[in-house]
Amino acid sequence: MPMSANLNLMIKAARAAGRSLSKDFREVENLQVSLKGAGDFVSKADFAAEEIIREQLTEARPTYGWVGEETGVTKGDDPTRRWIVDPLDGTTNFLHGMPHWAVSIALEHKGEVVAGVVYDPTKDEMFFAEKGQGAWMNESRMRVSGRRRLSECVFATGLPFSGRADLPQTLQELARILPATSGVRRWGSASLDLAYVAAGRYDGFWERGLNLWDIAAGVVIVREAGGMIEPLRKERDILADGEVICANEPIFEQFAKIIREK
Repeated sequence: MPMSANLNLMIKAARAAGRSLSKDFREVENLQVSLKGAGDFVSKADFAAEEIIREQLTEARPTYGWVGEETGVTKGDDPTRRWIVDPLDGTTNFLHGMPHWAVSIALEHKGEVVAGVVYDPTKDEMFFAEKGQGAWMNESRMRVSGRRRLSECVFATGLPFSGRADLPQTLQELARILPATSGVRRWGSASLDLAYVAAGRYDGFWERGLNLWDIAAGVVIVREAGGMIEPLRKERDILADGEVICANEPIFEQFAKIIREK
C-alpha cells in the first residue's frame, strides 16, 4: 500500500524498538528467580525502547509534540500534532516470559488519531493504518470479522488486578456476556486486542481503566478495518477516559447492549 512519510517513520521506529525489546526478552527467563530484579530489568528495557522511538521520531519531526508512557508529555512547536507512544504494551507478559506484547505508536492531528502502528516483535506482525487508507497486517489488508451471531463470536477484555475498584462491574459483565458467546479471552495487551479485532481474530473487545497510549493506535486501526468503536459510556471520550468497546457492525449493537446493561 502507498504509505505517507509519517507512517513509514512510525513503522521504522516500531521495528527498531522491537529489536531492542526482543534482545531483552531473551534475558527475562534468567531473571525469574528474583521478581524485583526482573521487574527492574524490564523497566529499563521499557525505557530504552521508548528512547529509541523518541530519538527516531523527534529527529525526523522535531516540531511535533510527544506523549510517552515512560517520559510523559512534551509540547511541540507544532500544537496540532503529537506522537502517542507505548514502547511496551503487555509488560506483565514480558516480565513472565510470555510472548504476547507490543510496541504501539500513534500520530494525533488536531485531536484526532490519524495513523497508528502496533508491532508484535515475537510474531513479526506489524498492524498499521492511516486515516482513509485502510488497515493492514504486514502486506495483507485487514477487515473485521463478518460474524453475525453472538453465539459464534469470541471477545476480548481486560480483568482488574491489584485491588482495582471495577472488579465487581467486570464480573457482572462477564456473567452476562459469557453465556451468549463462544468465549472471552484475556491476553494482557490492549493494543494487540484492538489489532486482533481489526484482523478478525476477535469479534469484539471492551475494557476500562486504560491509558491514552494503550489504545490510541488501535482506535484508528479498528476504524480503518471497518469496525465500530465507541466509548463504553456514550457521552464520554475514548482517549480521555480510557474506556472502549468495539466490534464488527453486525454484532456491535447486541454486544454493546449486553455490556452496557445496568
